[in-house]
Formats: sequence, structure tokens, C-alpha cells
Amino acid sequence: MRKMRCYLHTFLLCMIFIFFSLLYVFNQLASTLEDRDEWRVKEHEIPDGRSHDTGHLLRKTPGLAGLRDREEGLDSEQSGSAVKQRRDERSHLAVVACGPRLEETVTMLKSAVLFSKKPLHFYIFAEDELHDSFRNTLGSWPQMIRATFNFTIYPITFPKDNEREWKKLFKPCASQRLFLPLILKQVDSLLYVDTDILFLQPVEDIWALLSRFSSSQLAAMAPEHEEPRIGWYNRFARHPYYGKTGINSGVMLMNMTRLREKIFKNDMTTVPLKWEEILMPLLQKYKLNITWGDQDLLNIIFHHNPESLYVFPCQWNYRPDHCIYGSNCQEAEQEGVFILHGNRGVYHDDKQPAFRAVYEAIRKYRFGENMETSLLRPLETSLQTTTHTYCGRASHLFTKRLKKSVMSITQRR
Repeated sequence: MRKMRCYLHTFLLCMIFIFFSLLYVFNQLASTLEDRDEWRVKEHEIPDGRSHDTGHLLRKTPGLAGLRDREEGLDSEQSGSAVKQRRDERSHLAVVACGPRLEETVTMLKSAVLFSKKPLHFYIFAEDELHDSFRNTLGSWPQMIRATFNFTIYPITFPKDNEREWKKLFKPCASQRLFLPLILKQVDSLLYVDTDILFLQPVEDIWALLSRFSSSQLAAMAPEHEEPRIGWYNRFARHPYYGKTGINSGVMLMNMTRLREKIFKNDMTTVPLKWEEILMPLLQKYKLNITWGDQDLLNIIFHHNPESLYVFPCQWNYRPDHCIYGSNCQEAEQEGVFILHGNRGVYHDDKQPAFRAVYEAIRKYRFGENMETSLLRPLETSLQTTTHTYCGRASHLFTKRLKKSVMSITQRR
């Protein structure tokens, strides 16, 4: 009897152990299923940007985090079902237009559309009186072209406490670019360009440089000069600047998620500051010593934070400075000009006719016409009349990459 009791006691203990083990297993299984369902919900939220975590989940894919087609409280224009179906392939391009810059800005956007193979989203910051003109002009483009891009129009906005000071810095509205990361909070990455930019190859080619950023880099720009003997910053600047000759902000590629999170070293305080905290103190300290406005402020910031900047070659931001005294952009000599920057107003005067010839060729080109016969050949003819200038003698660099872009588009069609 005593043995029987021992066996029963052992049996009951085993049964109790098995019962609680099974209960534990079922609880773990239920918890796992619940977590999986929650993760599925989050996955479905990512494309629409409704999840609070999208900015972090998508950071490895620049330009996609939480993007909304209609920004809260702002006017929005969209076109093209093809773009909606391929939302993850878009390049995001921003421009700021004030004063008599409508035609120049439209020509820039036209060059972006002409050669890009992937869809685009334009963020156009403009004075209120220009909004309807942008809508009407872009809306008048052929449906086949409009299907390749979306656009959103924004008013010019600065911090209210110092609005007048920011708006008049250097050129009207130029410093708006400094506040894009704070306005476009749902946009992860962005390519900012001045109105006097012309793309000679697809926008997605410079967009791809985002993948080359190191873990510490959050923006990319080209040097202000290649030749120190004619450099402005190294000869005249009364403030800190990046590298040997400074940087030019006319073409600026940004990972804005990183930029918003970064804490920047500075020469105003021992405490590092975030982007929204550093701008106004920086302006107050250096406003009597800066010549080129917001570009100078960017030079100061990256002087103290050089690890945060990716420097791309001059062919991505080719200006009259690269040929006005003789060709000094080696990368363009080898591969041609990728992006033409007509600063100094050279698209609208006769000082650098080679630059003006490229601008006029793209401005006058009509959508749907043969690009080789209606754009490339007339441009080559015009450039032959500019060889009396140094830039005219280097104008074969302007068409070197453009030819490849035109041939690529022609073959695709």
C-alpha cells in the first residue's frame, strides 16, 4: 500500500507539472500570434505614412519615410497614376522661387522631367502670386509628361520672430532652404536646387548618391572652387568655412531625417545644438561678416561638423567659375557636365553665351518632338558660335553627357 501511495503521489505531481507546462506553452503561443498580428498592422501602415515609426523603419530607403501627398494645411497638386503605383521609386526635388524666377524655375523642372527615367515629386516654394502660374504651366504639359511627376506648392514661410531678417538674407527667399527640414517633416530625403539649375542627365543619378553616405553624413554638396588661386572663401571670407575652398549650396542633397536628429558642434556654445536651435544664433553672430547668406551659414556649420558632409565632384554643380578663366573641373573633362548651374545670371545676359545656349535650347524645346533633331543639334550649332569665350571652348563638356541622355531617351521611346 505504501508503494502504491508513492506511485500515486508521483503520478499526481507529474500531471500537475504537465498541466502547468501546457498552460505556459499556450500562453506563449497566444502572445506570439498577437505580436505577429500587431507587426502585420504596422507593415500595412508604412506605405501610407500613418505609423509613428515609419521614419525609422524606412531610413535605409532615402526619400520615403512617412511621405504625404498632401501636407497638413498646405496647397497640393498631384498628377499621374503611374507615380502613385511606383511611389517608392521617386526622387524628391525642392526649389524656392521668388520674384521674376518663374520661367527659369519651369525650365529647370522641364530639364528634370525630360531626362529622368523614374518618377519625380517637386516641392515648389514660391510667393503667393506665383502659385497659379506654376499650376497652369505644369498643368498645360502633355498628359504623358504629367504622368511622370507630382508637385506640391508651398508658401514662403520663415520663423515669425525673425521673418523679415531671414527673407532679405542675400537674395529674396534664398534662405528658405535652411528651413526645409523643419517644414517637410514627413520627408526623409530631399534634393534642393537653385532655380538656375539645368539637369543634363537623370535626377535619379544624383539621388543615388544618398546610398554612398557614411553613417555620419547627412548632406552632400560640391566645392565652391577647384582652384584655390581664384577661390572666394580662402581669399576673402571673414568666417569659418568648409575645407580648403568652401562649399556651394546651389545643389544640396539631404538626408533630412538625420539632419533633424543631429546635434551640431558650434563655436557659440559648448553645448551642441539641433538644427532648429543653431540657425538664429548663427545668423546673429555672423550677420555682419557673411556675404553669401545662407550658403555662408552652411559653410560655418559644416566647418565645425565636417564628418557630416559628403562632397561630390564639380560635374554635379558646374558653374561659370569652372571655365571662365580656363577649364578647371577635371571630372567634367573626363565624363562631361552632369548638372549645369547658371549663377551670375548667365542664362539672361551675353557674358557667358555657352550657358545661355543650353538654357535656351531646353526652354524652347517642345515636348514630343525628336530630342536629337529639335534639342541636341540646334544646341550644338549655337555652341559653335561661343568659342570666343573660355566657357565656349569648353562647351563640348556641356553636350558630352547630354548626348547620352538624349540617346537613352530616344532608344526607350
